[in-house]
Amino acid sequence: MKKLLFLLALGFFVMSCNDKKKEEESATENPNLEIHEKIAMANGLKEFDSISEIKFTFNVKVNDTLRSERQWVWNLESDKISLTEKDSTMSYTKKDSLAKEKEYIDQRFVNDSYWLLFPYQLKWSDADISEAKTAKAPISGKEMQMLTVSYPSEGGYTPGDSYDIYFNDDYMIQEWVYKASGGGREMATTWEDYEDYEGVKIAKMHKSADGSFELYFTDISVKE
Repeated sequence: MKKLLFLLALGFFVMSCNDKKKEEESATENPNLEIHEKIAMANGLKEFDSISEIKFTFNVKVNDTLRSERQWVWNLESDKISLTEKDSTMSYTKKDSLAKEKEYIDQRFVNDSYWLLFPYQLKWSDADISEAKTAKAPISGKEMQMLTVSYPSEGGYTPGDSYDIYFNDDYMIQEWVYKASGGGREMATTWEDYEDYEGVKIAKMHKSADGSFELYFTDISVKE
């Protein structure tokens, strides 16, 4: 019996190691990938392509006061997006032309989904991405790889914004610094509490250095 238990434990250990190895290989198997592409792949960009629907609740808490709580349903096949906020549900379909009254929803969806799926935006969006370098992360003080993602000064809801992202050798983001356009406001938060949803890896918690600001996700589910 002891031998059987040992073999079972060994088997689970090997399976766990193999799973971790596969995750690392998925980001590095193509030597032609640039670093920002490796970040997207490590977070499950390939697996995201098989998702038909994703649900999540976007929450913001400041000094223990809940400031925002928005529930989203995104049907990726039809591109229909539904927002439930304060017992009211509104929907729209993303397309080239958007009715004026729908811009309220779209602006919030762009913001909330950006936090949720930022690693994929490194492939999806039109941004300038710097070369990676070694730098000290702003919150933990640890040496990590860092690159800067900068958006054009025109177009979008927040033109000219940029982000310094800090990540480990596994290409998973650990911290970032948001910088508003024009040298204005800056905010550093963590990327933590990662969870795997059918291969889609999501950091569920983002905190400021002093913990007074928390942006987090709940009720996450994906449908293949």
